[in-house]
Amino acid sequence: MNEILTGKICPYCGKPTEYVDSSIIYGRSYGMIYLCRDCKAYVGVHKGTDQALGRLANAELREAKKEAHFYFDQIAKTNLINKIWKKHIPNTSNRNKAYLWLSNQLDIPREVCHIGMFDVEDCKRVVELCKPIIEKYENRKSNQNSVHRRRWQRVPHERGL
Repeated sequence: MNEILTGKICPYCGKPTEYVDSSIIYGRSYGMIYLCRDCKAYVGVHKGTDQALGRLANAELREAKKEAHFYFDQIAKTNLINKIWKKHIPNTSNRNKAYLWLSNQLDIPREVCHIGMFDVEDCKRVVELCKPIIEKYENRKSNQNSVHRRRWQRVPHERGL
């Protein structure tokens, strides 16, 4: 399992991966990646290192990760995490707090709780957990905005002008 999370072994076929420039995939370089040509699976690395950003992902997993990030990032990259989880954690970014919250919700250790390490099923669980929260807060926001709009869309004499 460890070598899968380091990007050195393909989780689909079990063969060693190649450490190559990402221009093989993207047509221009965005840095290095681990690649399994047979499975068309790859993962980028942290800039300036050979440390994988997660596990190799094939097309299906890449799509699942994109969807998971779409919903999770709306919680992690905003103040929404502080609305859904009131726990105060000193000196912790919203992103780190959100991953701690996610690890508690998914009942997995924080050390392995990162979308980059997840498989398709884990990504689906993230979507199932985060999407209703996002929709709930979007609806609240939408309702508040429509009340405000209605208030100011009345004719001027109704507003006392």
